[in-house]
Amino acid sequence: MQGSLSDNLDGGVQHGDLVVRAYGALRRITLNRPKALNALTLDMSVTMMALLRGFAADPAVGVVLLDGAGERGLCAGGDIRALYDAAKSGDHTLPEKFWATEYYLDAYIARYPKPFVAVMDGLVMGGGVGLSAHAAHRVVTDRTAIALPEVGIGYTPDIGASFRLARTPGFAGTYLALTAERANAADAIYCGLADVHIASAKLAELPAALAACRSADDVRARLGALASAPAAGKIERARTWIDACFGADDVESIVARLADASDEARQATLATMQKMSPTSLKVTLRNVRDAARFKRLEESFRQDYRISLACLTGHDFTEGIRAQIVDKDRNPRWQPDTLEAVTAEIVERHFKKVGDLELTFAE
Repeated sequence: MQGSLSDNLDGGVQHGDLVVRAYGALRRITLNRPKALNALTLDMSVTMMALLRGFAADPAVGVVLLDGAGERGLCAGGDIRALYDAAKSGDHTLPEKFWATEYYLDAYIARYPKPFVAVMDGLVMGGGVGLSAHAAHRVVTDRTAIALPEVGIGYTPDIGASFRLARTPGFAGTYLALTAERANAADAIYCGLADVHIASAKLAELPAALAACRSADDVRARLGALASAPAAGKIERARTWIDACFGADDVESIVARLADASDEARQATLATMQKMSPTSLKVTLRNVRDAARFKRLEESFRQDYRISLACLTGHDFTEGIRAQIVDKDRNPRWQPDTLEAVTAEIVERHFKKVGDLELTFAE
């Protein structure tokens, strides 16, 4: 496919489901599970961390680029079917390790000592956002569709997303978190989830353009030379009503404000939210609002880990995955099934430390 960055993996070194190629001072890591839309596994996270640590210590490496194989997207998120199977079996060892490893990897990318370029081409969801939205240089294209669909599977946007969403213009981030709405290139740049738009037809030029780079300024200059204006987004134009509705203090009030409007956009948003897990909606809003007060990204990863572990022992996480991924009946039976029935105690349970399990980060 002309313009795709990862059509040809020849010349690369296979590391499990990752392929590494060298172009001068550039090291390019390609997620290589295209049939699964490059969904992230535990082994992929472990391998990527090892590779990145090696590149950081290697004076021959000036810049790292991350992309995804195939034509559909960078990464559809974590391997939630594996998490579902573990949760159903009652053995939480895999999810506990998966999330901890993933969050440490994302945090490392956020603090990476060399320029890190993430190519957010095609679909980028959940864990794919974690690998890319925290990078120093984030490229979007005319094919980009970024989404955090977790509230629809009885989960919550994790991977430190709340830290970014709490810092979008107005309440655009709250809107994205509670609706799973897809953001295009312009929306992503407006919301601070991306930096520069490069047409998909020009992606094949990226490796050569970055091959001699050894500084953030070099990378910005090379990306800027390939950049162009993206097609218009919709979030900036909708800010007035988004802020009016999603600036409310609780989910019930957000829903009430949407219900009070007769325009098509707000009614469609209301219908979308009514399909989501009521518990997930309340936990997610609390998480985003808490993140607005956090001083460091790592605080969000620590809180996300607590929430994720709590979801393992709740009802909605496995039920949501069953309905969307396993049985695919698209008819989840949430418990509780109304916002009113989701008590403060239910929400608070998601924010407590689980046993001795806790993420720790160096200050």
